[in-house]
Amino acid sequence: MAKFATQRPYANPEAAARQLVQLAASVELGQDGRIHIEKINYPFLFTLKGNGTEFGAGIRYAVEKGWLELHESGTYVRVLTPGEDLLPKA
Repeated sequence: MAKFATQRPYANPEAAARQLVQLAASVELGQDGRIHIEKINYPFLFTLKGNGTEFGAGIRYAVEKGWLELHESGTYVRVLTPGEDLLPKA
């Protein structure tokens, strides 16, 4: 009996990165525009059912594209101006 894998919506790093930017933008900003990583990690993993590999790849992609800034400690991110283009218009 063969098992069929379902397509993971965040297997593509760009899709994961776009979702992470949207999650980050929905969070109340802390000091200096900081968004604690757990504020986007938890909903990505538990609400959206992404996994750790997808989360990591998404963060790396968003940083490479200039959408997010990841602090060297890994404890928080900031949405950068180019990342704002990914957000729905009000």
